[in-house]
Amino acid sequence: MVHSIKKVVILGSTGSIGRQTLEVVRSLPDHFKVLGLAGGANVNLLKEQAGEFRPEYIYCRDCHKESACNSRFIPMEEMAALPEADVIVVATPGGAGLQPVLAAAKAGKVIALANKESLVSAGEIVTGIVRENKAKLLPVDSEHSAIWQCLSGEVTPPSRIILTASGGPFRSLTKNEIDKVTPEQALKHPSWKMLKVTIDSASLMNKGLEIIEARWLFDMHIQNIQVVIPAVV
Repeated sequence: MVHSIKKVVILGSTGSIGRQTLEVVRSLPDHFKVLGLAGGANVNLLKEQAGEFRPEYIYCRDCHKESACNSRFIPMEEMAALPEADVIVVATPGGAGLQPVLAAAKAGKVIALANKESLVSAGEIVTGIVRENKAKLLPVDSEHSAIWQCLSGEVTPPSRIILTASGGPFRSLTKNEIDKVTPEQALKHPSWKMLKVTIDSASLMNKGLEIIEARWLFDMHIQNIQVVIPAVV
């Protein structure tokens, strides 16, 4: 069977989701081709990725255009709306992902989303533009991707959604003990070092953001989204 090769743009290619996406592309060269890469502070890794995958387009927040590895240097918003792109992976952290998501949605793209901030800050706008332009918004990170996969093919929408949570590292502390927690303690995550995201995870703020994200991804009233602690994770 002959497969058409899908051209993929990866925004945030040097982060965890971006690197995993490139692993998939690397393992399935007859199915995917990297059209564009975008990265931030990890300039050396971005250069390595560009050298291996030879994207036509590149964006580097922290490097000069002349070091773009023979690829055309364009902004992320422009890259997200490239006519020849089939899939836009948005794995950039924070508010930097919003404009590319909007650009991809307006262009009617398949958006593989790993940027909750775009939905937290502008969920109604993003989902409205997605519907208007017949784009597709696919969650690729965390519980939301698992829920989306569970719902795939289902005819009847769910009446509620349950998100899992560990409770964070300070779950067993009393209120007085929590008041004395230091930033250094909150940053001691056993699995990753992600600065603000680590703090948000320790304080459960990140779970609050995920509730808002789920509300827009699954068109679910926020009162019907629950969080269960403890969870087996």
